[in-house]
Amino acid sequence: MNKSVECVRRDVGYVRQSLDRLQKFKGWVVVEKIECKKMLYLDVCTRWNSTYLMLDTAQNFERAFERFEEQDTNFEAELESGEGWPSVDDWANVRNLGDFVEHFYEVTLRISGTSYVTSNNFFDEFSEIDFLLRDAQLNNNVDFNVMAIKMKKKYDKYWGDIDKMNLLMFVACVLDPRQKLKYLEFALSEMSSSEKACEMMQKLKESLYEFFDEYKPPLHSEANEEFVEDFDILWWKVNNPRFPTLSKMAKDVLAIPVSTVASESAFSTKGRVLDQYRSS
Repeated sequence: MNKSVECVRRDVGYVRQSLDRLQKFKGWVVVEKIECKKMLYLDVCTRWNSTYLMLDTAQNFERAFERFEEQDTNFEAELESGEGWPSVDDWANVRNLGDFVEHFYEVTLRISGTSYVTSNNFFDEFSEIDFLLRDAQLNNNVDFNVMAIKMKKKYDKYWGDIDKMNLLMFVACVLDPRQKLKYLEFALSEMSSSEKACEMMQKLKESLYEFFDEYKPPLHSEANEEFVEDFDILWWKVNNPRFPTLSKMAKDVLAIPVSTVASESAFSTKGRVLDQYRSS
């Protein structure tokens, strides 16, 4: 995988190195009738999201790169001194890797949003990653298989035990009328043993009712206001007259952001560096 990524990186870097090369490359894009409107993107090695964007864009121009390699003698000479230009297998690796990493790229963007509610989707997103990694471990491609095993081990370090998870994100999931308790029960049973899932559901229900009692006014008269609501309206604002206490709970819980870290920082593998001016 690393060799394939490096070959594409060298290709992109060479073409983007001068305006003249870029213009010639665009000419071959036209000749090959490639309709992709994106332009070549060179990644920053410490940020894996930029590597994904580079691969995702470059794979659309495989035929243009082949034409460029044939016509530009300097290109051939320069790349032969390194890993060489991407082979058919390299492009296949790039496509497979791009499809795989795309899921993580999109999830990270969704949970890092600041202009919309994220807490109700968090459990759904990371359970999706759990399923994705399990499938990848069964991949016939040895490279993907090994990579997925390492990723699953890292995932389990933080999310492998549902007892250690923040209970509030389960509460946020229940307060989403599209998911509620039934979805949560299903997802937990898929991620762990049925016995453990039942224990967590019982613990969650007890916590929910305690939480509800904290919000309930002294003369609360809405006897039919329960957690297992049976309606399809997605907005608590509309349902405030029917479920006043739950609406207050939802307003407070769903307003909590999943992360206060910008997605760019979450993507970066580079450590924080304080120079002498910053540290002073």
